Amino acid sequence: MARRNSNVLSSDFEEARGQILEAAQSTFLHFGVAKTTMDDIAKAAGVSRPTIYRYFRDRDTLVAELIRLRSRKLFVRGTKYVLERETFRDQLIDGLIFMVDRGRKDPLIRLIVSPEHMDLAAAVVGSSQLAADLTLEMWGPILDRARENGELRSGIDNEKACEWLGLVQLILVGRFDFDDPADPAHRQMLESFVLPAFLA
Repeated sequence: MARRNSNVLSSDFEEARGQILEAAQSTFLHFGVAKTTMDDIAKAAGVSRPTIYRYFRDRDTLVAELIRLRSRKLFVRGTKYVLERETFRDQLIDGLIFMVDRGRKDPLIRLIVSPEHMDLAAAVVGSSQLAADLTLEMWGPILDRARENGELRSGIDNEKACEWLGLVQLILVGRFDFDDPADPAHRQMLESFVLPAFLA
């Protein structure tokens, strides 16, 4: 009986948390992250401000969780897109272009991938290294698969490689904001300077 009650409480907790995240997402998308307050989110969720703090330590924690959720939805599409490519070479190049182009267009994911939001990103990401963790979540399994297939250079550490890929993605966001993502120059740059770091 106690276990059943625990499951009910857990279910209620997750449901309430989900409702707050949904309200926060619509509020952020409507007003913009910088202008949205916890009072705005509480009003949209139909709860008090202290209630939100029961589920999220602060506003930055809430934003980080939304970024994580939206990123994971993008990862589903991104992984499908990447695995449609036969070679790791194409998976890495096409995947980076695809993920950065989609991510930079998402108003919440953009917070951790664009230069103009660096101050806010530093506050949101803080010591949790959200951007690096998410990059590892997306690319770690791809690197593992390439390693198994003998396509990945030996001695590559997934965590360090993904930390570096995160920096490459920042560069691409800046380029894509000013140039067409379909411009072959982007691919040439990645083939010349990124691929050699990974290929066996």
